[in-house]
Amino acid sequence: MMTFQAKDFTKLIGMEGFSETLLKNHFTLYEGYVKNTNTLTEKLANLRKEGKGADPEYAEMKRRLGWEFDGMRLHECYFENLGGKSPLNAEGKLGAKMRQEFGSYEEWEKDFKATGAMRGIGWAILYQDVTNGSLQNFWINEHDAGHPACCVPLLVMDVFEHAFLTDYGLKRADYIASFFKNVDWNAVEQRMKM
Repeated sequence: MMTFQAKDFTKLIGMEGFSETLLKNHFTLYEGYVKNTNTLTEKLANLRKEGKGADPEYAEMKRRLGWEFDGMRLHECYFENLGGKSPLNAEGKLGAKMRQEFGSYEEWEKDFKATGAMRGIGWAILYQDVTNGSLQNFWINEHDAGHPACCVPLLVMDVFEHAFLTDYGLKRADYIASFFKNVDWNAVEQRMKM
């Protein structure tokens, strides 16, 4: 049975616009997703061994696994696409694709920021459709629902309150501006499949 290990993202401490308190709290939240993913995976395996794969308890745990697993993975993508210091390489593969899809990087950025600034809690995610290579910015309310099929997350921005409230209060736009100052565009571009 696969056991997941929490990744160490402490290299992000000291990042401009993100306090140590905010980051450490966010890391702790992420570690909880890892722990809960492991706990549910183990419990589900035991229920299957006991022949209880059709029981309501199994079904509810299986549903909950999507929340915990996606919470784990989305936070990993989020932290991994932070810590950068350089702007997007406009001549690179991602920059070219953004121009093709949105007309310019600036138009893509406006759309992504508008997506992240929408009322509600969730995620703003730039996805690439692996069937045709197209790029789309999506709003995802919950970890386990609404992800577009056959798409890979390229840039992930957490817009649940825990990602910004400690440092920015209700000023989500200020958080989004700080997020963009710290994007690791190399990590984002490496996620591209086409």
